[in-house]
Amino acid sequence: MTIEMGVLTTHVPRICHEDHVADFQKPMVQAMKEVSKTIYSIQPDVLVIVSCHWNSTFHHFVDTTQRHKGILTAFECPELISDVPYNYPGDEQLGKQLVEAGKKAGLPVIEVNDPTYVWDYGTVVPLRYLVPNEDIPIIDLSVVWAASLDETYTWGQQIGKVLRESDKHAVFVSSGALSHNLVRGPELMPTLSEQALDKQFTEYLINGDFTSARNMLPQYARAAGVESGGRHLAMLLGVLEGDYRGNFLAYGQSSGSGNVVMTFQA
Repeated sequence: MTIEMGVLTTHVPRICHEDHVADFQKPMVQAMKEVSKTIYSIQPDVLVIVSCHWNSTFHHFVDTTQRHKGILTAFECPELISDVPYNYPGDEQLGKQLVEAGKKAGLPVIEVNDPTYVWDYGTVVPLRYLVPNEDIPIIDLSVVWAASLDETYTWGQQIGKVLRESDKHAVFVSSGALSHNLVRGPELMPTLSEQALDKQFTEYLINGDFTSARNMLPQYARAAGVESGGRHLAMLLGVLEGDYRGNFLAYGQSSGSGNVVMTFQA
Protein backbone atom coordinates (compact mmCIF):
# COMPACT_ATOMS: atom_id res chain seq x y z
CA MET A 1 0.00 0.00 0.00
CA THR A 2 2.70 2.46 0.94
CA ILE A 3 6.00 3.09 2.67
CA GLU A 4 4.76 5.01 5.67
CA MET A 5 8.18 6.08 6.88
CA GLY A 6 11.89 5.65 6.35
CA VAL A 7 14.40 5.69 9.20
CA LEU A 8 18.15 6.17 9.28
CA THR A 9 19.44 5.09 12.67
CA THR A 10 22.51 4.25 14.67
CA HIS A 11 23.37 0.85 16.13
CA VAL A 12 26.45 1.69 18.18
CA PRO A 13 27.09 -1.27 20.52
CA ARG A 14 27.43 0.84 23.67
CA ILE A 15 23.71 1.68 23.59
CA CYS A 16 22.55 -1.94 23.53
CA HIS A 17 21.75 -1.79 27.26
CA GLU A 18 20.10 1.49 28.15
CA ASP A 19 21.37 1.52 31.71
CA HIS A 20 24.95 1.58 30.36
CA VAL A 21 24.49 4.43 27.86
CA ALA A 22 27.03 7.25 28.24
CA ASP A 23 25.77 10.81 28.59
CA PHE A 24 27.12 11.82 25.17
CA GLN A 25 25.05 9.07 23.50
CA LYS A 26 21.80 9.61 25.40
CA PRO A 27 20.39 12.10 22.83
CA MET A 28 20.58 9.37 20.18
CA VAL A 29 18.74 6.94 22.42
CA GLN A 30 16.06 9.51 23.19
CA ALA A 31 15.66 10.19 19.48
CA MET A 32 15.23 6.47 18.78
CA LYS A 33 12.52 6.33 21.43
CA GLU A 34 10.73 9.20 19.71
CA VAL A 35 10.95 7.31 16.42
CA SER A 36 9.47 4.29 18.17
CA LYS A 37 6.45 6.34 19.24
CA THR A 38 5.92 7.35 15.62
CA ILE A 39 6.26 3.77 14.42
CA TYR A 40 3.65 2.55 16.89
CA SER A 41 1.32 5.41 15.94
CA ILE A 42 1.59 4.30 12.31
CA GLN A 43 0.88 0.66 13.26
CA PRO A 44 2.82 -0.79 10.32
CA ASP A 45 2.28 -4.33 9.11
CA VAL A 46 6.00 -4.88 8.57
CA LEU A 47 9.37 -3.29 9.22
CA VAL A 48 12.17 -3.94 6.72
CA ILE A 49 15.69 -3.27 8.01
CA VAL A 50 19.08 -3.32 6.32
CA SER A 51 22.03 -3.76 8.65
CA CYS A 52 25.64 -2.79 7.97
CA HIS A 53 26.70 -5.69 10.17
CA TRP A 54 25.07 -8.35 8.04
CA ASN A 55 27.98 -8.28 5.63
CA SER A 56 27.51 -10.69 2.72
CA THR A 57 30.22 -11.12 0.11
CA PHE A 58 28.43 -11.78 -3.17
CA HIS A 59 24.67 -12.10 -2.66
CA HIS A 60 21.88 -9.86 -1.40
CA PHE A 61 20.27 -11.88 1.38
CA VAL A 62 16.67 -11.50 2.53
CA ASP A 63 15.74 -13.10 5.85
CA THR A 64 12.25 -14.50 5.27
CA THR A 65 12.16 -16.57 8.46
CA GLN A 66 8.69 -16.63 10.00
CA ARG A 67 9.99 -16.28 13.57
CA HIS A 68 13.27 -14.51 14.38
CA LYS A 69 14.33 -15.89 17.73
CA GLY A 70 17.78 -16.15 19.18
CA ILE A 71 20.40 -15.00 21.64
CA LEU A 72 23.07 -12.59 20.41
CA THR A 73 26.64 -12.34 21.58
CA ALA A 74 28.39 -9.97 19.20
CA PHE A 75 31.69 -11.46 18.05
CA GLU A 76 33.07 -7.96 17.44
CA CYS A 77 32.35 -6.70 20.97
CA PRO A 78 31.26 -9.51 23.34
CA GLU A 79 32.16 -7.36 26.33
CA LEU A 80 29.35 -4.97 25.34
CA ILE A 81 26.76 -7.26 23.79
CA SER A 82 26.47 -10.71 25.35
CA ASP A 83 23.53 -13.10 25.82
CA VAL A 84 20.99 -10.63 24.43
CA PRO A 85 17.71 -12.43 23.60
CA TYR A 86 15.31 -11.35 20.84
CA ASN A 87 12.06 -12.78 19.54
CA TYR A 88 10.29 -11.08 16.62
CA PRO A 89 7.74 -12.29 14.08
CA GLY A 90 8.75 -12.32 10.42
CA ASP A 91 6.91 -11.94 7.13
CA GLU A 92 7.77 -14.87 4.90
CA GLN A 93 5.32 -13.96 2.15
CA LEU A 94 6.51 -10.39 1.66
CA GLY A 95 10.13 -11.49 2.02
CA LYS A 96 9.69 -13.93 -0.85
CA GLN A 97 8.17 -11.15 -2.96
CA LEU A 98 11.30 -9.07 -2.37
CA VAL A 99 13.51 -11.97 -3.41
CA GLU A 100 11.50 -12.56 -6.58
CA ALA A 101 11.59 -8.87 -7.50
CA GLY A 102 15.34 -8.75 -7.06
CA LYS A 103 15.86 -11.80 -9.23
CA LYS A 104 13.59 -10.41 -11.96
CA ALA A 105 15.76 -7.29 -11.97
CA GLY A 106 18.81 -9.47 -12.61
CA LEU A 107 20.26 -9.11 -9.13
CA PRO A 108 21.84 -11.95 -7.11
CA VAL A 109 19.21 -12.08 -4.37
CA ILE A 110 18.88 -15.17 -2.17
CA GLU A 111 16.28 -16.09 0.44
CA VAL A 112 17.41 -17.08 3.93
CA ASN A 113 14.69 -19.02 5.73
CA ASP A 114 16.48 -20.54 8.69
CA PRO A 115 15.31 -20.32 12.31
CA THR A 116 18.87 -21.07 13.49
CA TYR A 117 20.31 -17.96 11.84
CA VAL A 118 21.37 -15.45 14.53
CA TRP A 119 20.91 -11.74 13.88
CA ASP A 120 23.81 -9.28 14.04
CA TYR A 121 23.95 -6.34 16.42
CA GLY A 122 23.23 -3.85 13.65
CA THR A 123 19.79 -5.43 13.53
CA VAL A 124 19.20 -6.21 17.20
CA VAL A 125 20.39 -2.96 18.81
CA PRO A 126 18.12 -0.50 16.95
CA LEU A 127 15.11 -2.82 17.15
CA ARG A 128 15.45 -2.91 20.95
CA TYR A 129 14.53 0.78 20.88
CA LEU A 130 12.39 1.06 17.75
CA VAL A 131 10.22 -2.03 18.34
CA PRO A 132 10.71 -2.79 22.05
CA ASN A 133 7.55 -4.87 22.31
CA GLU A 134 8.85 -7.28 19.64
CA ASP A 135 5.40 -7.25 18.06
CA ILE A 136 5.95 -5.96 14.49
CA PRO A 137 7.00 -8.43 11.77
CA ILE A 138 10.60 -7.90 10.63
CA ILE A 139 12.40 -8.60 7.35
CA ASP A 140 16.19 -8.31 7.60
CA LEU A 141 18.49 -7.46 4.66
CA SER A 142 22.25 -7.68 4.14
CA VAL A 143 24.74 -5.29 2.58
CA VAL A 144 26.88 -6.82 -0.16
CA TRP A 145 30.56 -6.02 -0.56
CA ALA A 146 30.70 -7.15 -4.20
CA ALA A 147 27.79 -4.84 -5.06
CA SER A 148 28.51 -1.30 -6.22
CA LEU A 149 26.59 1.68 -4.88
CA ASP A 150 24.67 1.74 -8.16
CA GLU A 151 23.69 -1.91 -7.84
CA THR A 152 22.67 -1.39 -4.24
CA TYR A 153 20.59 1.62 -5.24
CA THR A 154 18.85 -0.48 -7.91
CA TRP A 155 18.13 -3.16 -5.29
CA GLY A 156 16.66 -0.44 -3.09
CA GLN A 157 14.42 0.66 -5.96
CA GLN A 158 13.11 -2.88 -6.32
CA ILE A 159 12.47 -3.10 -2.58
CA GLY A 160 10.61 0.21 -2.66
CA LYS A 161 8.51 -0.89 -5.62
CA VAL A 162 7.44 -4.09 -3.86
CA LEU A 163 6.60 -2.25 -0.63
CA ARG A 164 4.56 0.41 -2.43
CA GLU A 165 2.62 -2.19 -4.42
CA SER A 166 1.96 -4.37 -1.37
CA ASP A 167 -1.32 -4.19 0.53
CA LYS A 168 0.71 -3.71 3.71
CA HIS A 169 1.88 -0.57 5.49
CA ALA A 170 5.67 -0.65 5.77
CA VAL A 171 8.52 1.11 7.54
CA PHE A 172 12.01 0.89 6.07
CA VAL A 173 15.01 1.21 8.40
CA SER A 174 18.63 1.74 7.39
CA SER A 175 20.91 0.82 10.28
CA GLY A 176 24.39 2.29 10.01
CA ALA A 177 26.70 5.21 10.60
CA LEU A 178 27.72 8.13 8.42
CA SER A 179 31.46 8.87 8.79
CA HIS A 180 33.14 5.77 10.13
CA ASN A 181 36.93 6.10 10.36
CA LEU A 182 37.10 4.43 13.76
CA VAL A 183 39.59 5.27 16.50
CA ARG A 184 39.99 4.12 20.09
CA GLY A 185 37.96 6.21 22.50
CA PRO A 186 34.14 6.02 22.40
CA GLU A 187 33.79 9.70 23.33
CA LEU A 188 35.77 10.93 20.30
CA MET A 189 33.99 12.80 17.53
CA PRO A 190 34.74 12.44 13.82
CA THR A 191 37.26 14.92 12.45
CA LEU A 192 36.00 18.40 11.58
CA SER A 193 36.20 17.54 7.87
CA GLU A 194 34.18 14.37 8.39
CA GLN A 195 31.59 16.25 10.44
CA ALA A 196 31.28 18.80 7.64
CA LEU A 197 30.68 16.03 5.10
CA ASP A 198 28.11 14.39 7.38
CA LYS A 199 26.34 17.74 7.76
CA GLN A 200 26.20 18.39 4.03
CA PHE A 201 24.85 14.92 3.29
CA THR A 202 22.16 15.18 5.97
CA GLU A 203 21.18 18.63 4.69
CA TYR A 204 20.47 17.12 1.28
CA LEU A 205 18.28 14.52 3.00
CA ILE A 206 16.45 17.13 5.07
CA ASN A 207 15.72 19.13 1.93
CA GLY A 208 14.52 16.08 0.05
CA ASP A 209 17.33 16.52 -2.49
CA PHE A 210 18.00 12.82 -2.92
CA THR A 211 19.59 13.41 -6.34
CA SER A 212 22.38 15.49 -4.81
CA ALA A 213 22.73 13.03 -1.93
CA ARG A 214 23.19 10.19 -4.39
CA ASN A 215 25.68 12.17 -6.48
CA MET A 216 27.66 13.05 -3.37
CA LEU A 217 27.69 9.53 -1.93
CA PRO A 218 30.61 7.87 -3.80
CA GLN A 219 33.22 10.51 -2.94
CA TYR A 220 31.70 11.10 0.50
CA ALA A 221 31.88 7.39 1.28
CA ARG A 222 35.57 7.27 0.39
CA ALA A 223 36.59 10.50 2.12
CA ALA A 224 34.68 9.90 5.36
CA GLY A 225 34.96 6.11 5.46
CA VAL A 226 31.16 5.86 5.54
CA GLU A 227 30.04 2.58 7.10
CA SER A 228 29.52 -0.29 4.64
CA GLY A 229 30.98 1.96 1.96
CA GLY A 230 27.68 3.84 1.98
CA ARG A 231 25.68 0.86 0.74
CA HIS A 232 23.02 1.19 3.45
CA LEU A 233 22.55 4.81 2.35
CA ALA A 234 22.36 3.88 -1.33
CA MET A 235 19.67 1.33 -0.52
CA LEU A 236 17.74 3.88 1.55
CA LEU A 237 17.85 6.39 -1.31
CA GLY A 238 16.62 3.74 -3.74
CA VAL A 239 13.77 2.65 -1.50
CA LEU A 240 12.58 6.19 -0.81
CA GLU A 241 13.05 7.76 -4.24
CA GLY A 242 10.22 10.19 -4.69
CA ASP A 243 8.67 12.89 -2.54
CA TYR A 244 10.29 12.22 0.84
CA ARG A 245 12.00 14.70 3.15
CA GLY A 246 14.21 14.00 6.13
CA ASN A 247 13.57 15.01 9.72
CA PHE A 248 16.81 15.36 11.70
CA LEU A 249 16.56 14.15 15.31
CA ALA A 250 20.07 13.52 16.63
CA TYR A 251 23.75 13.25 15.78
CA GLY A 252 26.38 11.73 18.04
CA GLN A 253 29.76 10.11 18.23
CA SER A 254 31.09 6.64 18.87
CA SER A 255 34.84 6.05 18.58
CA GLY A 256 35.29 8.65 15.88
CA SER A 257 32.17 7.73 13.91
CA GLY A 258 29.26 10.06 13.16
CA ASN A 259 25.85 8.60 13.87
CA VAL A 260 22.53 10.14 12.95
CA VAL A 261 18.90 9.44 13.76
CA MET A 262 16.51 10.68 11.07
CA THR A 263 13.04 9.90 9.81
CA PHE A 264 11.66 10.31 6.30
CA GLN A 265 8.04 10.88 5.38
CA ALA A 266 6.32 12.03 2.22
